[in-house]
Amino acid sequence: MNSPARLHSLDALRGFDMCWILGLGGALNALLARFAPGSAITGIIDTQLEHVAWEGFRFYDLIFPLFLFIAGVSMAIALPRRLEKEGRAAAVRHLLARALILVLLGVFFSGGLKDGWEKIRWLGVLQRIGIASAAAGMLSLWLGWRALVAAVVVLLGGYGLLLGLVPVPGFGAGDLAEGHNLTNYLDSLWLPGRKYDGDHDPEGLLSTLPAIATALLGILAGKWLTGAAPPARKVLGLLGAGAVLIALGWAWHPFFPVIKKIWSSSFVLVAGGWSAVLLGVFYAIVDVQRFRRWTIPFVWVGANPIALYVCAGLGFFRTIGERLVGHPPKDWAWMSPWVSFALMMMLARWLYKRGIFIKV
Repeated sequence: MNSPARLHSLDALRGFDMCWILGLGGALNALLARFAPGSAITGIIDTQLEHVAWEGFRFYDLIFPLFLFIAGVSMAIALPRRLEKEGRAAAVRHLLARALILVLLGVFFSGGLKDGWEKIRWLGVLQRIGIASAAAGMLSLWLGWRALVAAVVVLLGGYGLLLGLVPVPGFGAGDLAEGHNLTNYLDSLWLPGRKYDGDHDPEGLLSTLPAIATALLGILAGKWLTGAAPPARKVLGLLGAGAVLIALGWAWHPFFPVIKKIWSSSFVLVAGGWSAVLLGVFYAIVDVQRFRRWTIPFVWVGANPIALYVCAGLGFFRTIGERLVGHPPKDWAWMSPWVSFALMMMLARWLYKRGIFIKV
């Protein structure tokens, strides 16, 4: 077995997750639309590669919380080493500095100041990763695993009570429709700048609380993986815990629906459960059975996720791809997203082979 400080399965899972963010979904859709248009399998895959409009859960709804969960697993490995070498104050400074960098990157990624101060998008994907992971990391510096479990329960239960009991002007309490709920209402009142969905944002203010719980679930999974249990028991523990979380999430769904856009507590459980299952599967295959060759491209991507995400968001791969292929005939148009994805993979490999790891 590898040292728990280096889980190849975690690197591979991070890269697998990032590939869907960085264009694999669009490339797969283009391929299916060209060679299997209208087929049942194309319809199923197309549906899973789109976010649900409001209530419900699809594969694409897992991608973002999975990354935040993985960030928690990584912190469970890295923070104890930093705490031992540098002390708690240095660990806190590191978490806060990382959060600030991710917030600034997120603001830049979302357009920065180009449309003026009033149009800045202050909260977004990178900002949520930075803020939620920093908060979860700091809790883990002071709390043991039982207290961390209690923190998850308090965050998810408290969030559910707030949305169920606090009335929203014009709609009352417990109305979870878009624009009617407390999460969206507080964004409309207190979140400055540009919001992704008009007067509210899917990465808004109040929904940061359950997002912290997502990162805490990752920290708990990381503590379990780096513990003393035998590998087979670790796999069974992740799969079993994942199944329980998924069941609890869907049991809660009739009362507090699974809604990604407000990061509902039931959504946290369902997404966290599937994240634990995927981590267990990857750990079993990659670190226990040591079947690793197939993961090499994912490891390239997982080594520099934020750098590749920013490059993709700024249109770097798409622009170069368009320069390379121009405007291909209709029968070959499906190749354009594959060219962009291939360029991303080439950059990921180039960085990895030269030992360039842009850490945030």
